[in-house]
Amino acid sequence: GFKTCVLTNNWVDDSAGRLFTATLMNLLRRHFDLVIESCRLGARKPDPEIYAYALDALQAKPQEV
Repeated sequence: GFKTCVLTNNWVDDSAGRLFTATLMNLLRRHFDLVIESCRLGARKPDPEIYAYALDALQAKPQEV
């Protein structure tokens, strides 16, 4: 089957709306095999490092995605 991943360019949310953001991220995690948040990884799209991390985490090769 297919593995699915969300790769976000987001930041640590310390705003008044952070509960909404946290709830949304938890909902996303239920529907995808992997959710990668750039703020937790320290790399952002289009940095190749974040894509390499995602491929490694999914155990996939570039030509497979």
